[in-house]
Amino acid sequence: MAGSNTRWVRTAVDYGAPIAFAVTFFGFGRDMLLATGVLVAASVLALVVGYLVERRIAPLPLIAGIFALVFGGLTLIFDDPSFVKMKLTFQNAAFAAALLGGVALGKNPLKLLLGDSLKMADAAWRTLTIRYGLYFVAIAIANEAVWRTQTDEIWVGFRVAVLPLAIAFSLAQVPFMMKHLQQPEDRNPAPEPPDPGV
Repeated sequence: MAGSNTRWVRTAVDYGAPIAFAVTFFGFGRDMLLATGVLVAASVLALVVGYLVERRIAPLPLIAGIFALVFGGLTLIFDDPSFVKMKLTFQNAAFAAALLGGVALGKNPLKLLLGDSLKMADAAWRTLTIRYGLYFVAIAIANEAVWRTQTDEIWVGFRVAVLPLAIAFSLAQVPFMMKHLQQPEDRNPAPEPPDPGV
């Protein structure tokens, strides 16, 4: 039961801030600055709750939280919503650079994050890392195209749509991971969605 509660809290940490951002935007007069303020506060709260429950802060939520604080803070300081819109681009570009750059250097950065929970050959880790890297590149490019050409409403809708897309992408990798798992008893991979934060 404790594991189930922990997973529920992790999901709330991953998705709470972006959902709060979207709910505030659509529910309170499409005010991007107000929604950004809620995003920053919710990001801090999510990290605190995650730490209190798990006694650690997972790397991806931490990185997403830092990006939310930096770009959300810039939005509030300069009264310019462009910063919070660019956050998704920079965050995903950073993830892509880390993953694809690691592969180019002969490393397996994704294995460092998930290697304790999944046992696969290095070649399989390399393929999975490239897939995630290319996913991050695609999201970064799509975000740039949407926020620079569309209204705030459409961009926030796009940002919300990225959340289930991240889950769908991760689930699409499960057959590959199950095929390459080295220990049959571990054939229950539960990949973390690649881009939980807004």
